Amino acid sequence: MHVVHDGSREASPLLLIHGSGASGECWRPMVPALAGHHHVIRVDLPGCGQSPPASSYDVTVQAGKVAALLDDLGLRSVAVAGHSGGGYVGTALAEQRPDLVGSLALISTGPRMDALFPQPLILRVLLGPPFGRILWSRRSDAMIRGGIKSTTARAVDIPDDLVAEMRGTTYGAFRGVLRENGAYLTARSVPERLSALGVPLLVIFGAADPRWNPASARLYEAVPGARVEMLPGVGHIPMIEAPEETTRLLLGFTTGSGLGWTGDVGRDTA
Repeated sequence: MHVVHDGSREASPLLLIHGSGASGECWRPMVPALAGHHHVIRVDLPGCGQSPPASSYDVTVQAGKVAALLDDLGLRSVAVAGHSGGGYVGTALAEQRPDLVGSLALISTGPRMDALFPQPLILRVLLGPPFGRILWSRRSDAMIRGGIKSTTARAVDIPDDLVAEMRGTTYGAFRGVLRENGAYLTARSVPERLSALGVPLLVIFGAADPRWNPASARLYEAVPGARVEMLPGVGHIPMIEAPEETTRLLLGFTTGSGLGWTGDVGRDTA
Protein backbone atom coordinates (compact mmCIF):
# COMPACT_ATOMS: atom_id res chain seq x y z
CA MET A 1 0.00 0.00 0.00
CA HIS A 2 1.03 3.56 -0.67
CA VAL A 3 1.81 5.21 2.69
CA VAL A 4 2.49 8.85 3.63
CA HIS A 5 4.00 9.88 6.97
CA ASP A 6 3.61 13.33 8.57
CA GLY A 7 4.84 14.65 11.89
CA SER A 8 7.51 13.31 14.22
CA ARG A 9 8.13 9.57 14.18
CA GLU A 10 8.63 9.90 17.96
CA ALA A 11 5.07 11.15 18.50
CA SER A 12 2.13 8.88 19.26
CA PRO A 13 0.88 7.24 16.05
CA LEU A 14 -2.41 8.12 14.36
CA LEU A 15 -3.52 6.00 11.42
CA LEU A 16 -5.94 7.62 8.94
CA ILE A 17 -7.97 5.31 6.66
CA HIS A 18 -9.89 6.91 3.79
CA GLY A 19 -13.37 6.01 2.57
CA SER A 20 -14.53 4.00 -0.42
CA GLY A 21 -12.85 5.02 -3.68
CA ALA A 22 -10.93 7.91 -2.12
CA SER A 23 -7.30 8.15 -0.97
CA GLY A 24 -5.18 9.40 1.89
CA GLU A 25 -5.26 12.82 0.23
CA CYS A 26 -8.80 13.39 1.56
CA TRP A 27 -7.31 14.02 5.02
CA ARG A 28 -4.94 16.78 3.88
CA PRO A 29 -6.91 19.76 5.29
CA MET A 30 -6.52 18.22 8.76
CA VAL A 31 -2.95 16.96 8.52
CA PRO A 32 -0.98 20.05 9.60
CA ALA A 33 -2.82 20.30 12.91
CA LEU A 34 -2.83 16.54 13.51
CA ALA A 35 0.89 16.27 12.73
CA GLY A 36 1.61 18.78 15.47
CA HIS A 37 0.55 16.13 17.99
CA HIS A 38 0.96 12.77 16.23
CA HIS A 39 3.00 10.68 13.89
CA VAL A 40 0.30 10.69 11.20
CA ILE A 41 0.14 7.69 8.88
CA ARG A 42 -2.07 7.91 5.79
CA VAL A 43 -2.66 4.86 3.65
CA ASP A 44 -4.14 4.33 0.19
CA LEU A 45 -6.14 1.12 0.42
CA PRO A 46 -5.74 -1.46 -2.40
CA GLY A 47 -7.00 -0.22 -5.76
CA CYS A 48 -7.31 3.37 -4.53
CA GLY A 49 -5.08 6.39 -5.01
CA GLN A 50 -1.53 5.23 -5.63
CA SER A 51 -1.99 1.65 -4.41
CA PRO A 52 -2.33 -1.13 -7.00
CA PRO A 53 -5.51 -3.21 -7.33
CA ALA A 54 -5.96 -6.35 -5.26
CA SER A 55 -7.54 -9.74 -5.89
CA SER A 56 -9.96 -9.23 -2.98
CA TYR A 57 -11.59 -6.19 -1.41
CA ASP A 58 -13.02 -8.11 1.51
CA VAL A 59 -13.02 -5.83 4.56
CA THR A 60 -11.17 -8.35 6.70
CA VAL A 61 -8.53 -8.85 3.99
CA GLN A 62 -7.95 -5.11 3.78
CA ALA A 63 -7.68 -4.96 7.57
CA GLY A 64 -5.08 -7.72 7.41
CA LYS A 65 -2.99 -5.64 5.01
CA VAL A 66 -3.17 -2.66 7.37
CA ALA A 67 -2.16 -4.91 10.26
CA ALA A 68 0.86 -6.09 8.29
CA LEU A 69 1.85 -2.47 7.68
CA LEU A 70 1.65 -1.62 11.39
CA ASP A 71 3.65 -4.75 12.20
CA ASP A 72 6.32 -3.68 9.70
CA LEU A 73 6.44 -0.26 11.37
CA GLY A 74 6.71 -1.88 14.80
CA LEU A 75 3.66 -0.02 16.11
CA ARG A 76 1.13 -1.05 18.74
CA SER A 77 -1.90 0.56 20.40
CA VAL A 78 -2.37 3.01 17.54
CA ALA A 79 -5.09 5.64 17.42
CA VAL A 80 -7.10 4.77 14.29
CA ALA A 81 -9.51 7.06 12.44
CA GLY A 82 -11.56 5.83 9.51
CA HIS A 83 -13.80 7.82 7.18
CA SER A 84 -16.93 6.15 5.83
CA GLY A 85 -15.90 2.71 4.51
CA GLY A 86 -12.47 3.19 6.09
CA GLY A 87 -14.28 2.86 9.41
CA TYR A 88 -15.15 -0.73 8.52
CA VAL A 89 -11.49 -1.49 7.88
CA GLY A 90 -10.62 0.12 11.22
CA THR A 91 -13.31 -1.90 12.99
CA ALA A 92 -12.14 -5.15 11.36
CA LEU A 93 -8.58 -4.29 12.37
CA ALA A 94 -9.70 -3.95 15.99
CA GLU A 95 -11.55 -7.26 15.72
CA GLN A 96 -8.54 -9.10 14.27
CA ARG A 97 -5.73 -7.42 16.16
CA PRO A 98 -6.86 -5.64 19.34
CA ASP A 99 -3.19 -5.17 20.24
CA LEU A 100 -2.81 -2.75 17.33
CA VAL A 101 -5.78 -0.48 18.04
CA GLY A 102 -5.62 1.76 21.08
CA SER A 103 -8.67 3.83 20.13
CA LEU A 104 -11.02 4.16 17.18
CA ALA A 105 -12.67 7.21 15.63
CA LEU A 106 -15.36 6.66 12.99
CA ILE A 107 -16.23 9.59 10.73
CA SER A 108 -19.41 9.28 8.62
CA THR A 109 -19.32 5.49 8.98
CA GLY A 110 -22.79 4.04 8.48
CA PRO A 111 -23.71 1.65 11.30
CA ARG A 112 -25.89 -0.79 9.34
CA MET A 113 -27.30 -1.27 5.85
CA ASP A 114 -30.83 0.00 6.47
CA ALA A 115 -29.36 3.44 7.28
CA LEU A 116 -27.98 3.88 3.75
CA PHE A 117 -29.67 6.38 1.46
CA PRO A 118 -29.89 5.68 -2.32
CA GLN A 119 -26.71 6.35 -4.30
CA PRO A 120 -26.49 9.83 -5.86
CA LEU A 121 -27.47 9.80 -9.55
CA ILE A 122 -23.94 10.57 -10.78
CA LEU A 123 -22.55 7.55 -8.93
CA ARG A 124 -25.35 5.29 -10.16
CA VAL A 125 -24.50 6.29 -13.73
CA LEU A 126 -20.75 5.79 -13.26
CA LEU A 127 -21.10 2.42 -11.55
CA GLY A 128 -24.11 0.86 -13.19
CA PRO A 129 -24.42 -1.41 -16.21
CA PRO A 130 -24.12 -1.52 -19.08
CA PHE A 131 -21.75 1.40 -19.64
CA GLY A 132 -20.39 2.07 -16.15
CA ARG A 133 -16.93 0.70 -16.79
CA ILE A 134 -16.55 2.72 -20.01
CA LEU A 135 -17.81 5.93 -18.40
CA TRP A 136 -15.52 5.37 -15.41
CA SER A 137 -12.47 5.15 -17.64
CA ARG A 138 -13.50 8.37 -19.42
CA ARG A 139 -14.60 10.39 -16.42
CA SER A 140 -13.37 13.98 -16.38
CA ASP A 141 -12.08 15.99 -13.44
CA ALA A 142 -15.44 17.78 -13.43
CA MET A 143 -17.25 14.44 -13.07
CA ILE A 144 -14.99 13.42 -10.19
CA ARG A 145 -15.64 16.73 -8.47
CA GLY A 146 -19.35 16.29 -9.10
CA GLY A 147 -19.29 12.85 -7.52
CA ILE A 148 -17.56 14.20 -4.41
CA LYS A 149 -19.84 17.22 -4.12
CA SER A 150 -22.92 15.02 -4.39
CA THR A 151 -22.08 13.73 -0.91
CA THR A 152 -21.45 17.12 0.73
CA ALA A 153 -23.88 19.58 2.32
CA ARG A 154 -21.64 22.66 2.24
CA ALA A 155 -20.13 24.47 -0.72
CA VAL A 156 -16.54 23.22 -0.84
CA ASP A 157 -13.49 23.53 -3.05
CA ILE A 158 -12.22 20.07 -3.97
CA PRO A 159 -8.39 20.08 -3.98
CA ASP A 160 -6.74 19.26 -7.30
CA ASP A 161 -4.50 16.70 -5.59
CA LEU A 162 -7.52 14.79 -4.29
CA VAL A 163 -9.07 14.70 -7.76
CA ALA A 164 -5.79 13.44 -9.22
CA GLU A 165 -5.52 10.74 -6.54
CA MET A 166 -9.11 9.58 -7.06
CA ARG A 167 -8.42 9.22 -10.76
CA GLY A 168 -6.15 6.35 -9.72
CA THR A 169 -9.04 4.43 -8.17
CA THR A 170 -10.09 1.64 -10.50
CA TYR A 171 -13.64 0.75 -11.47
CA GLY A 172 -13.20 -2.79 -10.19
CA ALA A 173 -11.81 -1.59 -6.87
CA PHE A 174 -14.67 0.84 -6.25
CA ARG A 175 -17.33 -1.73 -7.16
CA GLY A 176 -15.56 -4.39 -5.13
CA VAL A 177 -15.19 -2.19 -2.06
CA LEU A 178 -18.86 -1.18 -2.07
CA ARG A 179 -19.93 -4.80 -2.46
CA GLU A 180 -17.71 -6.06 0.35
CA ASN A 181 -18.65 -3.20 2.66
CA GLY A 182 -22.27 -4.22 2.22
CA ALA A 183 -21.44 -7.83 3.02
CA TYR A 184 -19.56 -6.78 6.15
CA LEU A 185 -22.51 -4.71 7.40
CA THR A 186 -25.07 -7.35 6.50
CA ALA A 187 -23.21 -9.97 8.51
CA ARG A 188 -23.17 -7.82 11.65
CA SER A 189 -23.71 -4.13 12.40
CA VAL A 190 -20.77 -1.96 13.44
CA PRO A 191 -22.19 -1.06 16.88
CA GLU A 192 -22.71 -4.75 17.61
CA ARG A 193 -19.14 -5.55 16.57
CA LEU A 194 -17.67 -2.73 18.66
CA SER A 195 -19.74 -3.47 21.76
CA ALA A 196 -17.81 -6.70 22.17
CA LEU A 197 -14.37 -5.09 21.84
CA GLY A 198 -14.17 -2.43 24.56
CA VAL A 199 -12.04 -0.10 22.43
CA PRO A 200 -12.47 3.65 23.17
CA LEU A 201 -14.77 5.03 20.47
CA LEU A 202 -15.51 8.45 19.00
CA VAL A 203 -18.16 8.82 16.29
CA ILE A 204 -18.33 12.00 14.21
CA PHE A 205 -21.28 12.41 11.85
CA GLY A 206 -22.52 15.23 9.66
CA ALA A 207 -26.06 16.15 10.66
CA ALA A 208 -26.84 16.73 6.95
CA ASP A 209 -25.15 13.60 5.57
CA PRO A 210 -26.83 12.67 2.25
CA ARG A 211 -25.25 9.18 2.16
CA TRP A 212 -26.27 7.78 5.55
CA ASN A 213 -29.28 8.69 7.67
CA PRO A 214 -27.74 11.04 10.25
CA ALA A 215 -30.13 9.80 12.94
CA SER A 216 -28.52 6.37 12.62
CA ALA A 217 -25.37 7.73 14.28
CA ARG A 218 -27.23 7.41 17.57
CA LEU A 219 -27.07 3.62 17.19
CA TYR A 220 -23.44 3.90 18.27
CA GLU A 221 -24.59 5.08 21.70
CA ALA A 222 -25.25 1.42 22.44
CA VAL A 223 -21.47 0.87 22.48
CA PRO A 224 -20.28 1.23 26.10
CA GLY A 225 -18.38 4.48 26.60
CA ALA A 226 -18.88 5.70 23.01
CA ARG A 227 -19.13 9.42 22.32
CA VAL A 228 -21.24 10.57 19.37
CA GLU A 229 -20.69 14.05 17.94
CA MET A 230 -22.97 15.57 15.29
CA LEU A 231 -21.73 18.43 13.09
CA PRO A 232 -24.62 20.76 12.12
CA GLY A 233 -24.87 21.59 8.43
CA VAL A 234 -22.14 19.12 7.46
CA GLY A 235 -22.52 16.31 4.94
CA HIS A 236 -20.59 13.11 4.34
CA ILE A 237 -17.03 14.50 4.23
CA PRO A 238 -16.35 16.47 7.44
CA MET A 239 -12.59 16.45 6.76
CA ILE A 240 -13.20 18.79 3.79
CA GLU A 241 -16.45 20.47 4.81
CA ALA A 242 -15.51 21.21 8.43
CA PRO A 243 -11.81 20.41 8.90
CA GLU A 244 -11.29 22.65 11.93
CA GLU A 245 -14.24 21.25 13.89
CA THR A 246 -13.37 17.70 12.93
CA THR A 247 -9.72 18.18 13.88
CA ARG A 248 -10.65 19.61 17.30
CA LEU A 249 -12.86 16.66 18.06
CA LEU A 250 -10.34 14.11 16.88
CA LEU A 251 -7.43 15.68 18.77
CA GLY A 252 -9.51 16.00 21.91
CA PHE A 253 -10.14 12.28 21.69
CA THR A 254 -6.65 11.10 20.77
CA THR A 255 -4.64 13.39 23.03
CA GLY A 256 -6.99 13.63 26.01
CA SER A 257 -6.39 17.37 25.95
CA GLY A 258 -10.04 18.28 26.00
CA LEU A 259 -9.79 20.05 22.63
CA GLY A 260 -13.17 20.17 20.98
CA TRP A 261 -15.11 18.86 23.96
CA THR A 262 -16.66 22.19 24.95
CA GLY A 263 -19.15 24.50 23.35
CA ASP A 264 -22.13 23.68 21.15
CA VAL A 265 -20.46 21.44 18.58
CA GLY A 266 -22.00 18.00 18.73
CA ARG A 267 -25.32 19.05 20.23
CA ASP A 268 -27.36 18.80 17.04
CA THR A 269 -29.23 15.49 17.21
CA ALA A 270 -30.39 15.62 13.58
